Amino acid sequence: MSASAARWTRTSVRAERGAVGTGQAPCHHGEILQGVFRDGTGRARHALVTLPLDGPGTRARFVRRPGSPPEELSVVPPDRTKALRAAALTLRECALRRGERPCGGTLRLRGDIPVGLGMGSSTSDVIAAVRAVADSYGLRLPPSAVARLAVGAERASDPLMLDGRPLLFAQREGRVLEVLGPALPPVVVVGCLLGGGAPVDTLALSAPAECAAEVAAYEELRGLLRRAVRTADTALLGQVCTGSARRAQRTVCHPELPVLEAVAARTGAVGVQVAHSGNVAGLLFDPAVAADSNTLRRCAAALESEGIPVTRVFTTAPRGQPHRAAPRA
Repeated sequence: MSASAARWTRTSVRAERGAVGTGQAPCHHGEILQGVFRDGTGRARHALVTLPLDGPGTRARFVRRPGSPPEELSVVPPDRTKALRAAALTLRECALRRGERPCGGTLRLRGDIPVGLGMGSSTSDVIAAVRAVADSYGLRLPPSAVARLAVGAERASDPLMLDGRPLLFAQREGRVLEVLGPALPPVVVVGCLLGGGAPVDTLALSAPAECAAEVAAYEELRGLLRRAVRTADTALLGQVCTGSARRAQRTVCHPELPVLEAVAARTGAVGVQVAHSGNVAGLLFDPAVAADSNTLRRCAAALESEGIPVTRVFTTAPRGQPHRAAPRA
């Protein structure tokens, strides 16, 4: 083989390998706080703070086909249309960065996030898709670009493309309004499902009003959350979660919320947390209280007796710490 032929072969192999990319993204466990807040200019913005959940997520693999028409783009499973839109947007972005023409390809998604429960399944799909397409070009897009593409694909996005710090994130704009601090206060969450685990159509939900009274109420909760993070105050974190859950009842009414609060009071939880656009929820415990396994067992038994299934027990500890199995009565 001539030297030129050998170089052509090596280049072809690299191009073929470069046309395959992978990506992944985590999910979350609903919101700690969601509502309407003031940005740096004083304008009202819809924003949220999510409760991180280590473990479940979406993995994506994208096979790019250089030279094919950009409309020859498909996704498996075929119902992941938001991820497909994200792939199309990312193909145009990456082709522009590389000085190439957009092309088609096949996106495959695998994940273990229940759809429609408010755990960020669609955002996880979208971010994994964006990262896989970018990887097929040998690119790693900055979080700001990933956020912009995610909002373009699904209208509103969770901050799963960012680091694990507690962030007040404007989900419709894909930007951070405030970094609340380095980490959430330590808390143990007994996760559960409301509404029989039925999925919720997030795009059909109404948004909180932007009137002055609403903004003032949410700004008060924001201030409490800021203080909870600064002082590592788990009880104050529980107060914020409960307050936001109550206000969210006007958007997604959970008939079980009073039951959750009653169980929390009986078992020593510091508060309750619910997805503001889904049916996942949790009772929050100070780690010192949760260290007594009987406390968590009593909580699980009380929830199960009310017909509320327990799903998992997890903490706000750094990622990589293993989950404990949900206790059984």
